[in-house]
Amino acid sequence: MKKIIGFALLFLISFNSFSQANEEDINALSIFTEYVKAKNYDAAFEPWMELRQRNPKFNSAIYVYGERILKYKIENSLSDEKVNYLNDLLKLWQEKRDNFPKKTPLGDILAKSAQLQNDFKTELGLSSSEIYSNFDNAYNEDLNSFNNPKNLYTYFKLLVQLYDDKQKSAEDLFTKYDEISEKVEKEIKNYTNRVNKFVGLSDEEISSKDKRRIKSYNSFLRAYDQISKGMEKDLGDRGNCENLIPLYENNFDANQNDGKWLNRAMNRLYGKECDDSQLFVKIVQKKNELEPNAATAYYLGTIKDKLGNSSEALVYYNQAIELETDSYEKAKILFRIATNFRKNGLFSKARSYYMQALGFNPSMGRSYLAIAQMYASSAKNCGDDNFSQRAVYWLASKEAMKASRVDGTLKSAAVKSSRNYEAKAPQKSEIFSSGREGETIEISCWINRSVKVPNL
Repeated sequence: MKKIIGFALLFLISFNSFSQANEEDINALSIFTEYVKAKNYDAAFEPWMELRQRNPKFNSAIYVYGERILKYKIENSLSDEKVNYLNDLLKLWQEKRDNFPKKTPLGDILAKSAQLQNDFKTELGLSSSEIYSNFDNAYNEDLNSFNNPKNLYTYFKLLVQLYDDKQKSAEDLFTKYDEISEKVEKEIKNYTNRVNKFVGLSDEEISSKDKRRIKSYNSFLRAYDQISKGMEKDLGDRGNCENLIPLYENNFDANQNDGKWLNRAMNRLYGKECDDSQLFVKIVQKKNELEPNAATAYYLGTIKDKLGNSSEALVYYNQAIELETDSYEKAKILFRIATNFRKNGLFSKARSYYMQALGFNPSMGRSYLAIAQMYASSAKNCGDDNFSQRAVYWLASKEAMKASRVDGTLKSAAVKSSRNYEAKAPQKSEIFSSGREGETIEISCWINRSVKVPNL
């Protein structure tokens, strides 16, 4: 009986101690949270630090709000004190990873830390090589969560710098370019597929929550698009045909049975317009022998096109479309084929393939912009008189506006294009004097569309 009473007393004492400690932690959390919300970071620092040291697993808010506190301290500190806060922020992120791993993906936190080190490399006394190695660690440890656009871009820019300083080889540069480009393309595909779920729905059919999601998706798409352009600009002449061809030529024998190497090489040569070279033909043919797929079929089509065998080229193009099973990738091939036809002045065929591309990727606004550009460039050749010829610009304007509705990343450019086309179409005074208000004009030639003259 005495033992039972003893255990009961011990339990009560322990429970009361736990409750008091728990209450103390709750109070500390509440205090620094309110200070942070009021942006009084100096007042928040002490209660936050006490809870962080006393019970680091208590609540993930310790790390969410702690990041804001330390960033404020970094921004408002000088020299050694700033370095201490920088190192503490790096430590905080690691503590979050240790205590709340499910909320702290490894690749993200490692890349985030490397980015901070890069932003304050002078204060921390770190070299570009050291920081690049830290990014490389994030890339190799957990590529899936290494997603932040800014971090990916910094990673590549550091490599370009190391290449220019002769600390990295040309092969290192081009391999990493391909790797990061593939990662960026994967993320673009991911967010594009998310956006496509809402294309064609009216505003009333999309909830406010989904509208916020769409805005976020488009924000990421714009960021990744900027990365792609930035990487291409940074690569510049380092990645021209004069540099690429000798590199791939020298490495061909050693890699001729490596499907990934062949795929990257032919993509890079094509992307940099080195597809006139015999090396490109050799790589495509070898890749087709080893691993025939949609990409090799497409490239074989381009080779036939350059030789003037348009009918054979079309066979390969259609084969590429049939072989590709992924909608996003199929749309990319269709867009490329359409663009080849457009460059060769085959506008009707080009439009057909652009429309097919939109069928597989409804948010591919650049297809609408390409169609609009073809309409505009054909205005002088389509129509019976000056008025009907310039009416073609209304068609072009409508196509451009379609791009603005389906592709958030192109909205500004598409609206600008639409307005430029509208400015070239008949104006109100001309419509009035012509007496053709509300008339439907049939546009001849390859366009074969009708357009209604606006009502005044």
